[in-house]
Amino acid sequence: MSVRFVIIGAGPAGNTAATHAARQGAHVTMIERDIVGGAAHLWDCIPSKTMIATGGAMSFAQRLGGMGLETVTAEVDPAGLKDRVDGIVDQLNRSISGLLESQRVRLLQGSARFLGPHEVEVTTVDGTEVLPADAVLISTGSRPRIPAFCQPDGDRVLTTRDCYPPKVIPRHAVIIGSGVTGVEFVHMFASLGSKVTLIVSRQQVLPSKDPEVAAALEVNFLERGVSLLKGARAIAIDRTEDEVTVTCDDGRVVKATHAVLAIGSVPNSAELDVQAAGIELDAGGYVTINHHCQSNVPHVYAAGDVSGKLPLSSVAAMQGRKVAEHVMGLHTVEHRHLDYDKAASAIFTEPEIADVGLAEAEAFALGRKIRVTKVPFSVTPKALINNDARGFVKIVSDPMTGVVLGGSIVGRHAAELISVLALAVTAGLRVSDIVESLLVHPTLSEALAEAAE
Repeated sequence: MSVRFVIIGAGPAGNTAATHAARQGAHVTMIERDIVGGAAHLWDCIPSKTMIATGGAMSFAQRLGGMGLETVTAEVDPAGLKDRVDGIVDQLNRSISGLLESQRVRLLQGSARFLGPHEVEVTTVDGTEVLPADAVLISTGSRPRIPAFCQPDGDRVLTTRDCYPPKVIPRHAVIIGSGVTGVEFVHMFASLGSKVTLIVSRQQVLPSKDPEVAAALEVNFLERGVSLLKGARAIAIDRTEDEVTVTCDDGRVVKATHAVLAIGSVPNSAELDVQAAGIELDAGGYVTINHHCQSNVPHVYAAGDVSGKLPLSSVAAMQGRKVAEHVMGLHTVEHRHLDYDKAASAIFTEPEIADVGLAEAEAFALGRKIRVTKVPFSVTPKALINNDARGFVKIVSDPMTGVVLGGSIVGRHAAELISVLALAVTAGLRVSDIVESLLVHPTLSEALAEAAE
């Protein structure tokens, strides 16, 4: 008898788990109430990066004068931009649905809740059905956090999901939240021609990142006319017909045409009736998991945003793969646990930011001896050819062994270039391995070899 595997949520974690388990002979049933592909992925990540790409094209057009071309003035076509976003999301949705169908995964469009440890009830437009399960994966994702001091209206006061794209491009947007999502919105709206104010609750944007990296981004924001309100926390938002007023806890007030909430997310776990299965949640509503992504109920797993680990699609997909391997017993062969400390991440601002592994500031806080080397992109011919020499490569290594412990990249294509350092960190490579690699010339990747010297 094949394993009856029930997956709640069709995001990156659920899709990957479903296809991997189905290939190994599991009988997989997947339940999704919103969009196949995952709301956080297809309603947040992909649309935001699509709009950022459009904004990047506009920024590039403004730099053409430095490349021996006449500068071109580009304007946003809101209807065309919406069609572009919708078209990409639809194509990805159909692609994922087709893959699941090819693997004979049964897909139910509806909501789910636990009746017991081995029973999941599904409610669809056709009624309810009880699914017996040998294993269950909770991969229900997350949704934007809404603060108590305001209520979004989708018109002037927006959540992130109201912005892909917004009904109109804001004349002046005030972004509340200076984490990854917040700074991407600053870049996106500034690129599309909006005046932007960013409320920064601490003394630097991206408070969890390397201060030198954050400083490089702040410089770029200021050069582009972005206003930074540091050490301020929004406590109220009032709106009139054509304006919003954001009040901060230090008395400062910002008036703008739109306010965007980018203050994190909350897990989608409240409606699952997990108590019926004896599943434990932490104080934030996340499912507590071990290194196999198992909850306290061994045959019930959690992956993706709802697991409380790194909220990255890449991490969610890898968790899904590991869950499928564990469910199907493949962990009994050589098995590498997922090491969240070695996950690469990127921020799609301009310039792009990417990092992996141990950060310089983190190492100093731990009192760990490290070797830090840094090379600016301005020394590479490719950066000059691209007319964009902003940023740098920084590599953190062990001074005794030369093993690469981490790194940060600020600059064009940082999200792509970090893959080299991510491989080095995961595989335990040394800086000499990077130095001795025969890289293509001229490319930005040559800065990696220079930094590894």
